[in-house]
Amino acid sequence: MKVASADERLIRKLSQASVCSTGANNEEDEEEGNGDDEDEKSAVLLGPQVPLKEQLELDKDDESLRRWKEQLLGSVDFSAVGDTAEPEVLILSLTIVTPDRPEIVLPFPLVPNAKGYAFTLKDGSRYRLRLSFAVSNNIVSGLKYTNTVWKTGVRGDAGTFSPRQEPYTYELEEETTPSGIFARGSYSARTKFVDDDGKCHLDVSYYFEIRKDWPASS
Repeated sequence: MKVASADERLIRKLSQASVCSTGANNEEDEEEGNGDDEDEKSAVLLGPQVPLKEQLELDKDDESLRRWKEQLLGSVDFSAVGDTAEPEVLILSLTIVTPDRPEIVLPFPLVPNAKGYAFTLKDGSRYRLRLSFAVSNNIVSGLKYTNTVWKTGVRGDAGTFSPRQEPYTYELEEETTPSGIFARGSYSARTKFVDDDGKCHLDVSYYFEIRKDWPASS
């Protein structure tokens, strides 16, 4: 198995994205387990994390390598870089984006309403989830998401992000809520963000409601 060097850690990119169908809880766990097995088979054995400032000092006498690192890290905001090796990802908000209504911004941690729902959607409506997050201390590589709602779980890659003061935003794929009287009611969802090092930066479960009409207060 290949061992990544400190320089290779700076250029780890995206892996493949896939869509997996899930049904009952046991089937969902099985699908997620299979996906994890595939990731493990193709994973690169990563070396120990090194603080970003220390990485820049490596091979500093090599002029060509120094210029390559400067070009690669040109977007890094060093005011957001600490002395710790481990990157920090802070999830700031979840936004519901739909063409039918104004955006619904939900700050983290999610606070359900009196009925226990994080938000309400109209049946048959199109929507996207947009996450806002901040990255500090070090580069976070291969950030992957899974978003499991009712019978469909979506897996994909968000990418590699450098530390900076300005938050990042990332939109998940567009979804369409089911329609019809039997589709209305309570739904559960779970969203996770995990990086190439296996660190989980977000694991949130919540409930939302699908109704015939949009609520008047949304």
